[in-house]
Amino acid sequence: MLAKRIIPCLDVDRGRVVKGINFLSLSDAGDPVTQACRYDSEGADELIFLDITASSDNRNIMLEMVRNVADNVFIPFTVGGGIRNIEDIRQILLAGADKISINTAAINNPSLISKAAKRFGSQCIVVAIDAKKTIKDKENKENKENKSCDLWEVYTHGGRKPTAIDVISWSQEAEKLGAGEILLTSMDRDGTKNGYDIELVKKVSSAVKIPVIASGGAGSLEHLYQALATGGASAVLAASIFHFGEFTIMEAKKYLADKGVEVR
Repeated sequence: MLAKRIIPCLDVDRGRVVKGINFLSLSDAGDPVTQACRYDSEGADELIFLDITASSDNRNIMLEMVRNVADNVFIPFTVGGGIRNIEDIRQILLAGADKISINTAAINNPSLISKAAKRFGSQCIVVAIDAKKTIKDKENKENKENKSCDLWEVYTHGGRKPTAIDVISWSQEAEKLGAGEILLTSMDRDGTKNGYDIELVKKVSSAVKIPVIASGGAGSLEHLYQALATGGASAVLAASIFHFGEFTIMEAKKYLADKGVEVR
């Protein structure tokens, strides 16, 4: 079994790291280059840098910022936001990123996943999925009853647009198309610090063979453990607990190691 990873996330809006709740109410959390350097020195396994308003604002990602961050860190670095085509991916990788993350573009044009995987390798292609829980009535044919069941819907454009696409099915489709990894964010838990949606993480991790990064809701070190040990995630992404100094990366790694989780 591969060692589990701890990944700080840098959500960036107009040049600043921000943090919100349920994808709203954004607050400033610092300079992206400064934050990236801190996490690199603290022992983070990777970084994920998401330009969270690039797609909704219909603009390209800020390549100069990508270069500045990439020039100052020595750990794998994923970039997402505003990516629309193969040329955008090429430019971001040339700017120094190790991987790219696509969400809206992948939904709008699923063949982009397979084309990008073929051109750059699946290891470079992360499909990000923003998931929101929806309750559906499911008919029990034997008892002639309707029972509610939990489903999750994919959202695009930074969590602004529902798609009516089922998260589990889309995860499997993304894997078939050549995605090397899935970044799974619970919109319901994002920024709440109430813990990851373990049921969601577990269902997606069980449905695919590629690594799943759990995101949305980390408020304690125990939450990281739950996503990895119970949810079956390959990595945990967190922002608030690291950005504002509640815990360090090394504290998180020690906690997980003490509970029997193999970390890098």
